[in-house]
Amino acid sequence: MIDRVLDRLTRLHPKVIDLSLDRIQGLLAALGNPQDKLPPVIHVAGTNGKGSTVATLRALFEAAGLRAHVYTSPHLVRFAERVRVAGALPTDSELLALLEEVEAANDGNPITFFEITTAAAFLAFSRIPAEICILETGLGGRLDATNVVERPALTVITPIAMDHESFLGGRIEAIAAEKAGIMKRGVACVLAKQGRKAAKVLEARSSELGVPLIREGEDFFARTAADGGLIYRGKTVEWSLPAPKLAGSFQYRNTALALACIERLSRTEAVPPFPDFPDGALALGIRAVDWPARLQRLSRGALVEMLPEGWELWLDGGHNPHAAEALAQHARSWRDKPLAGVFGILSTKDVDGYLEPLAARFHSLRSVAIPGEAASLAAEDGAAAASRHFCLDAKPADSVAAAVAELVNTVPGPARILICGSLYLAGNVLAENG
Repeated sequence: MIDRVLDRLTRLHPKVIDLSLDRIQGLLAALGNPQDKLPPVIHVAGTNGKGSTVATLRALFEAAGLRAHVYTSPHLVRFAERVRVAGALPTDSELLALLEEVEAANDGNPITFFEITTAAAFLAFSRIPAEICILETGLGGRLDATNVVERPALTVITPIAMDHESFLGGRIEAIAAEKAGIMKRGVACVLAKQGRKAAKVLEARSSELGVPLIREGEDFFARTAADGGLIYRGKTVEWSLPAPKLAGSFQYRNTALALACIERLSRTEAVPPFPDFPDGALALGIRAVDWPARLQRLSRGALVEMLPEGWELWLDGGHNPHAAEALAQHARSWRDKPLAGVFGILSTKDVDGYLEPLAARFHSLRSVAIPGEAASLAAEDGAAAASRHFCLDAKPADSVAAAVAELVNTVPGPARILICGSLYLAGNVLAENG
């Protein structure tokens, strides 16, 4: 039933991007402005690392015994993944009631699918008590549907890179200006280290609004301990913690952003103030972070069962050049086994920019079209692009399962297979793998 309703909403209110706040503000007014009735909000924007930072924040709050509302997008398998209410995913019947209530309040007015679903999340969050609400922007920041909360407790901007240029602008300065739109006058912003051009835009906006910046590399630092753990040092604290549960050296930075939020909210000048987070809760939270399709090793399921003994299957949903560079950097540590790839990406993405740092690291690569996505790059085009970037054995395949089977018969094993290029592909893989 919920799938039929979501399909109907998608057709009535197409899944297109139309950046504006007027429509959702009108809808929220008809619903009684639930965005004004939320617990303290942490609003997160950026290009890469948003989801991992949000997942880490949720795990840290819950480890400290605090309830967290969380709104993220897109989902991988079930729509309910987008809306976590006080720690729990809503049932299909609860989602159905919310969506129907929101659509009735909209009364046929022009609206986008993302705006409908964002309003539904705010409505759910306004009705159930929680100590914190974590909102991830869908796209950009300034005109994103989540940017209707007038006074968040804190904003966060993760690393900014080129992505969604057709909507946010073709220059890094334009993209940074859109992300900076979540800053609110006088509200502190936890800021990841940025490139020079993006940093200049963000600093100018923060100065204009009187936003206290909490800067990575100046106000807080993270480094790897000798035992592989994480050392976090901020203005007022130093924490020795376990290594991030999520794989990849870049997760140390994402974890540090989340810890900087915790440090800020625990300080006496934070509004509202939060209690101290005991080191034990922080360690427990870091060990409990769960964020699928972010350099995730798949340990069971139909695709895993296709692998010979000693082989590994990994999944990553990063889809822009910055994400590919981070992935390629991590792949340098994978020297014990040959690396093979299954690649699928949307044709709207920077395909060559994604493959340039990564393609040559694969012994063999099989390119696939993403099922159900009209904007998917054709498998033949993906293979040709990988060949241009010096992958010596790049060919199209009919499906992910067919690609895995062919790689098993082609690559000297035991090997490591990485499925990458798109969150939409990752969602299909998780559903197919079971």
